[in-house]
Amino acid sequence: MKSTLSEIGSSPFQAVATLGAVGLFLVRILGAIPRALARPRALIEQIFVVGAVSTNLILVGGLFVGLVMGLQFYTALARFGATSALGGLVALSLLRELSPVVTALLYAGRAGTSLASELGLMRATEQFKAMEVMAVDPVERVVAPRFLAGVLSVPLLTALFSAVGILGGYLVGVRLMGLDPGVFWSNLRASVRFRQDFLNGEFKALVFGILCTLVALYEGYHSDPTAEGLGRATTRSVVIASLAVLSCDYLMTAFLYR
Repeated sequence: MKSTLSEIGSSPFQAVATLGAVGLFLVRILGAIPRALARPRALIEQIFVVGAVSTNLILVGGLFVGLVMGLQFYTALARFGATSALGGLVALSLLRELSPVVTALLYAGRAGTSLASELGLMRATEQFKAMEVMAVDPVERVVAPRFLAGVLSVPLLTALFSAVGILGGYLVGVRLMGLDPGVFWSNLRASVRFRQDFLNGEFKALVFGILCTLVALYEGYHSDPTAEGLGRATTRSVVIASLAVLSCDYLMTAFLYR
């Protein structure tokens, strides 16, 4: 009982200490970014590994989400004789909410686990210690390019998700249900506003990219140098990043669309 109570009592302090450690880690990354930009080849390589390799997953996910949304929304709107609003409803749902959130979750599951496991393996094989012995900063050499790649990739992947999702809604509404294509696109253009809908959604994606990448890099960089520690860091990166995305989505939605 005593140990249980002590764990409960120390958990808030542990959470604050962890947040402080993550903040200091982020400061180290931001300080290393100018020197990391002097190596553009490493940055481009990481953008390919983190972003381009995830494109197929994003495209397939966006297509099926758009197909499901088109089918569900058309069925619901048909009850009220408002099927002409399908294009705008699909586009707004994707641009404002679904595209940033689902893209971030898919990114955390695919690229985030890869980053955490890669850095955890480097920790287990003492590659970071070898870099420090050679007077090479591992944060500058390894962490900063991966952080930049993730931050740049998630908004681009979100835009792809939105485009393919709208295409999926179009295929269901127009090709399958017989909705007039002119009505679909005209309602979409009338409903979507560039700044309030598209840019706010991309801003969400940028924040989610920072959160998911930072969590994955932190967990991998500070993982225990064992097989169990590597698995625990990979799992924690997905769980924490997913919860951070969902909680921040509510806060940002309340702030951006109030």
